[in-house]
Amino acid sequence: MRRIRHGLVAIAGVLTLGYLLVPNLVVMVYSFNKPNGRFNYAWQRFSLDAWKDPCSVADLCGSLALSLQIALWATLGATVLGTMIAFALVRYRFRARGMVNSLIFLPMAMPEVVMAASLLTLFLNLGARLGFWTVLIAHIMFCLSFVVTAVKARVMSMDPRLEEAARDLYAGPVQTFARVTLPIAAPGIAAGALLAFALSFDDFIITNFNAGSTVTFPMFVWGSAQRGTPVQINVVGTGMFLIAVVLVVAGQLVSNRRRKSATTD
Repeated sequence: MRRIRHGLVAIAGVLTLGYLLVPNLVVMVYSFNKPNGRFNYAWQRFSLDAWKDPCSVADLCGSLALSLQIALWATLGATVLGTMIAFALVRYRFRARGMVNSLIFLPMAMPEVVMAASLLTLFLNLGARLGFWTVLIAHIMFCLSFVVTAVKARVMSMDPRLEEAARDLYAGPVQTFARVTLPIAAPGIAAGALLAFALSFDDFIITNFNAGSTVTFPMFVWGSAQRGTPVQINVVGTGMFLIAVVLVVAGQLVSNRRRKSATTD
């Protein structure tokens, strides 16, 4: 019965993973399509034209570069601020700590359209000009909660005796943080950073409210869908998917090697 249960769990997991990957596989297949019209919704014939020149569509690569730039800066800002907030919430006691803990989860639970409208109202009341900087600030604000949650979970599981041992061995605060605290918290920080990057790069609703005339890649895809979907969009989506798969596989291989080395030692 145990083997049957484990087998059923494995089958259910594979089927669920396959179901989640079906849209990605469809995008990948249609990146090799050569449609007769403007819409890439029906298979016509195999072609590598889109892969040979992904930037042949006007403004596609420009919007992609802008989205990557915003996502990188938003990830950096949210990761730095989120890591400091997570350490403060776990390691220190201060007034309104409970309220801050509760408020951290609001952007995660709040509908994006509500947050987008609120940020737009804030920027308009401040007289800010909508564009790159308003989008960047908005992305940092809604990515911050996810980084804090990921880093906080890691920091809470850390053994404080390791830092005490470092201090007993005459390590200063900077040495203790750099050689003990930061390496232990690194997986949580990396997870929060990757999550922030994915959320920022993929965001449409908050960006659409606060972008002004700035066009990111999700906004370009939405605008293209109104008048015709170029195959190059599928090429970019396939490229991003393959990069994510490579990063996940590489991370798993590195973690497996570390576990093997730790067991052998």
